[in-house]
Amino acid sequence: MAEKTHRTMDDFAQACGVSRPTLSKYFDDPASVKPATRARIEAALRSSDYEPNLFARNLNRKRTRNVGIVVPTVTDPFYAEMVSRIELRCRDEGFWPIVISSHGSPKLEAESVRTLMSLKVAGAIIAPLGSVSEPGVFERMGENIPIVYFDTYIEGNTPFVGNDNHQSTSTIVDYLCRSGEPPVYVDIPHVNHNSGERLQSYIETMQAAGLEPVIINAARDYSWDFERIGHEWMDRTLEKGTLPGRTILCANDRLAFGVMAAAYSRGLKVGRRPDCDLRVAAHDDHPLSRYTCPALTTMAQDFTAMAGRSVEILLALLDEADPPKQSLARTVKLGATLVMRQSA
Repeated sequence: MAEKTHRTMDDFAQACGVSRPTLSKYFDDPASVKPATRARIEAALRSSDYEPNLFARNLNRKRTRNVGIVVPTVTDPFYAEMVSRIELRCRDEGFWPIVISSHGSPKLEAESVRTLMSLKVAGAIIAPLGSVSEPGVFERMGENIPIVYFDTYIEGNTPFVGNDNHQSTSTIVDYLCRSGEPPVYVDIPHVNHNSGERLQSYIETMQAAGLEPVIINAARDYSWDFERIGHEWMDRTLEKGTLPGRTILCANDRLAFGVMAAAYSRGLKVGRRPDCDLRVAAHDDHPLSRYTCPALTTMAQDFTAMAGRSVEILLALLDEADPPKQSLARTVKLGATLVMRQSA
């Protein structure tokens, strides 16, 4: 039997024998209508090709069921992993995620905010660029909808969920000092707060142990191309024969990937065994870190908790009809776990 075609929700409501408001209520939450009514609607759906235009319905509301997610890049597996976890959690809660990458560009980041606002998202979960974000862009967004920062933040009272960089960096510095030669710290361009916090924790931990911090600025210009930065620095350093130590602590795993690749190309052996030339450790537990050769010793950020708490805080804000200003000052810093692998 040919399927029945209904062009509008009014047509389909009439075919079901229910009112349009009742049908709209069903599409919002099937459990909110009587069982008999729900059975009638679902039977009609099975015999029809009708699909509600959820996008159009959402635009007619003061608040949609859409949640915006903005990240600096989706090509970085760290952000890809976080987006995946946040997306699934939002879907479980009945929201539709809209993901936009700023591609490391302040202009595209500001454009993503305007796009999300035009789509009337209910709220947003954002990993801002940080130091180069256009002033006020998220402040203006936060005046209209609730937002939560994750991974890094911009100064203000906006809720934030991220890693406790002081705890995590001090943990791995202490481990490297106890297990071998104290580490030299290879820094990255300070694209956000994480970079500066990790550097400061390294300095404080070394000084507390009575050791002299040794800091290498692998690059100063703003860039998210960390593998290239690490590779070029290590290659130049080995060419000149000026490697300042045999234990290298990289600001993040992506930097370490480049450092290890350059060391390998120069015939050096990375690892913690006595026959190895140097040790390399880093921070993040990037999804690819366990697959480097040798596998990378690092600090594992809590992906699950970071994604889960970000969504939980946003949902709590969405449930508050008129949230008081003090409720926005929520900062969650999660501890990281030392993952000892073969590189250090």
